[in-house]
Amino acid sequence: MSEALIETKNLTINFGGLKAVNDVSISVKKGLFTTIIGPNGAGKTTLFNLISGLLQPNEGTVYFKGTDITGLSPMKRVAMGIGRSFQLTNVFPNLTVHENVRLSMQSREKTGYKIFTSYKSYPALEEEASMLLKQVLLDDKMYSPAGSLNHGEQRKLELAMVLGMKPDIMLLDEPTAGMALEEVPAMFDLLEKTKKEQQNTVLLIEHKMDLVTRLSDTVIVMVNGSILTEGTAAEVSDNPDVLEAYLGGGILNGATA
Repeated sequence: MSEALIETKNLTINFGGLKAVNDVSISVKKGLFTTIIGPNGAGKTTLFNLISGLLQPNEGTVYFKGTDITGLSPMKRVAMGIGRSFQLTNVFPNLTVHENVRLSMQSREKTGYKIFTSYKSYPALEEEASMLLKQVLLDDKMYSPAGSLNHGEQRKLELAMVLGMKPDIMLLDEPTAGMALEEVPAMFDLLEKTKKEQQNTVLLIEHKMDLVTRLSDTVIVMVNGSILTEGTAAEVSDNPDVLEAYLGGGILNGATA
């Protein structure tokens, strides 16, 4: 059986009287592509925030490779090997596209940003950043300011930045959110290529069900802050409770989560 990279045990967080995440226990296995789906307000992003350390739970525990990381900061979790993207793009707009990726690699190498150190001091990282940008189809924008990219291009840049950190697991929160319809297939292809060629472990939140069915080894369904069910895409699609949760069914046949 595959090793669990991320586990949560009875994870709960309250916002006032609302239990945004309620007694959630999941296990994300190494080398698999796991997707969390659910209606708006189901608690998906809140769960990501608990796993990545942006929020602290009222109850429960987060484990990474069997180690309790519940009290650790987001930066310490990144250093341990947890990479995270967000619903909204999170890039440095005044730096070039290439610099954004190289800085993510410098954080991986624990060199950080040094104001008086030339980029020429990092030739291996410079080359690696260029290769990653070619992989995500941004090599023609390499030396453009990141802020000049359109939204879809910024999503690709953020994926390159996460890949540049070489995390043990990537947490991707709606990587196609806000993209123009014509840009979405390219992101699908990038994620599929990442899965096949680099064998990354991915925990994904996504609303586009064609992407979910195309890539997911395991699908976890959240409703009202709790886990409703989990299984393969086919198993989830056939589950009557899931169909009921999505008000009329057809969740994996073109409806959005």
